Amino acid sequence: MIVETVRAARVRTRIGWWVLLVTSVIVLVFLRQRIDGAAAETGDVLYWGSGETLRQLSLGYQGLLADIYWTRAVQYYGRQRLTKSGRFDLLGPLLQITTTLDPQLIVAYRFGAVFLAEKPPSGAGQPLQALHLLRRGIVANPDYWRFWQDLGFVYYWDLQDYVAASRTFRIGSERPGAPLWMRTLAAAVAGKGGERETARLLWLEIYRHADNNQIRRSAQGHLAALTAQEDLGRLNGVLLRYQERFGQPARAFGQTVAAGLMPHVPVDPTGVPYVVNSGGKADLSPASGVDLKLVR
Repeated sequence: MIVETVRAARVRTRIGWWVLLVTSVIVLVFLRQRIDGAAAETGDVLYWGSGETLRQLSLGYQGLLADIYWTRAVQYYGRQRLTKSGRFDLLGPLLQITTTLDPQLIVAYRFGAVFLAEKPPSGAGQPLQALHLLRRGIVANPDYWRFWQDLGFVYYWDLQDYVAASRTFRIGSERPGAPLWMRTLAAAVAGKGGERETARLLWLEIYRHADNNQIRRSAQGHLAALTAQEDLGRLNGVLLRYQERFGQPARAFGQTVAAGLMPHVPVDPTGVPYVVNSGGKADLSPASGVDLKLVR
């Protein structure tokens, strides 16, 4: 009798677990279809208005839903960037829902902040939303020092608030595991806010300590733009000397080389020769891989 009772209870338990599992799968499929269907109807990635509502409906599968929404956010960002529409209206809400579903999804905070802060048409041009997202990440993950690094960079490059950037780097340097160079950045920004060499120092540190290829490539792009910006200023000085000597502007850098003002035709950081534009100023070639908008 006891054996039969135990066996019956075990069967009921197994049935209960199977019912729960099937119900969970049905709910998740329903939610995924709602997301996919809305996207197909509108041509855009649509979002469910409340991350907390989704969290309650997920039956414990909020991590899976967070991954789905993060994938949608990346797809949405990539599509808007490729079309150069300049509109990223759904990006903030998608990231909000993603990080509500999974507050420990570090990549969503870090890359999401980059997507939000980047200037249009490459990004949303919303640095204040980037700050808000990163602060939420800090609350959910208080010992992750890289959020303070990212926060400081938004203050420095996108808002030009050098006092806040310095303070942020200093606070971040006190977090567990933070490297010593965070204090160096705090001091450099406090003493030289806005100078090109300070920006170069920051990007060099990012490049050296980047933990993924996308951030490393971004650092390379900014460093190349800073170098080209500096080169163009120097080359305009050479063009001015040429005009003073010959009474007319140079049409190409080959003329400045022939005049002995330069040893060879200068090239930009991507190896493409600089050109003289129609206004008589040094400029990047249309074939150049350098993006000066990154430093303007």
